Amino acid sequence: MIIQEIQVGMGPAGELRYPSYPESNGTWRFPGIGAFQCYDKYMVSNLKAVAEAAGKKEWGNGGPSDAGHYNNWPEDTPFFRRDGGWNTSYGEFFLEWYSGMLLDHGERILTAAEAIFRGTGVKLSGKVAGIHWHYGTRSHAPELTAGYYNTRFRDGYRPIASMFARHGVIFNFTCIEMKDWEQPGDAQCSPEKLIKQVITATRKAGAPLAGENALPRFDQDAYNQIVGNANLRLPEDGHNTTVEPMCAFTYLRMNQHLFQPENWRLFVSFVRKMAQGGASHSWEQEHRDTDSFVHATVPLVQEAAALLHN
Repeated sequence: MIIQEIQVGMGPAGELRYPSYPESNGTWRFPGIGAFQCYDKYMVSNLKAVAEAAGKKEWGNGGPSDAGHYNNWPEDTPFFRRDGGWNTSYGEFFLEWYSGMLLDHGERILTAAEAIFRGTGVKLSGKVAGIHWHYGTRSHAPELTAGYYNTRFRDGYRPIASMFARHGVIFNFTCIEMKDWEQPGDAQCSPEKLIKQVITATRKAGAPLAGENALPRFDQDAYNQIVGNANLRLPEDGHNTTVEPMCAFTYLRMNQHLFQPENWRLFVSFVRKMAQGGASHSWEQEHRDTDSFVHATVPLVQEAAALLHN
C-alpha cells in the first residue's frame, strides 16, 4: 500500500478551529452560537500582552463578557446582535487577536508537518469546518467563536487558504452535500453560499480544494449537490478554462446502509459521475450503464454488509 496523502489534524475532529461547539457531552446543541475559548492562563496572558502593546490595557482581561453562552442565538447577545460589539473597535481588536492565534497555531502545525514529510512525495491536507448556521446574519457568530473571523464585511477564509497555499497543503472543506432549503430557515443557514465563498477564497489564494460530506447521505439529491459543487464554476471565473475543480472528495461514511441494494446502485453511479468530472451523460443513462458494475460487485457488497452488520 502506498500512502499518497496525510491529513494533518489541527483541532477538534481534526479541523483547524477552536472547540467552540462541543456536541458530544451535551454542552452545545445545533444551531447554537458556541462560545469563545480564550480563558486558560496562556491565552489570557497573551491577550493581556497584546492589549497593553496596543495601549488598551482594559481590553486584555478576557473575552467579551456579553457574548452569551453555547446555545444562544446571535440576537440574544449584545456582542453578536446586528449592530453589536463585534463591529466596534474593541470587537475588531479581539477578533483579530482570537483568529490570529488560531492562524499562528495552524502555521506552527503545518510548518512542522511540512518539515517531517518533505521529500517523501506525500501530499498534506488540513480540514476546515463548514459552519453554515447563522451564516445569513451580519456577525456570523458561530464562525467567530470557532476562530474564523468571517462576517458580512470581512472574508475570514482567505487568510486560512493563503496559509494552506504557502505550505502546499490541500484545503479540505465539509458540508459539500448540503442545500440551503434543507436547513432550518430561522437559523439563517446557508451551506451553499458558504461553499461558494470558500471556493472563491481557495482559488484566489492558489490552494487546492478537497471536500467531504458532513452527514451520512445515500440519496440522489445529495449526490447531485456533491457533483455540482465539485465542478462548480463561479461568475468571476469568466472564460478562464484553467479553473481547477476539487482535487479530491472523501465520502462519509461506510456502513451497512450504504450496501443496501438501491443505495449501492446510486453510490456506484455517483462514483462514476465524479470520475468523469460530472460532465458526462444524464443520471438516467448513468444508472443504466452502472448495472453491469453493480452486478459484478454483488458478492463483495454482500460480504461487506455482513461484516458491518456483525
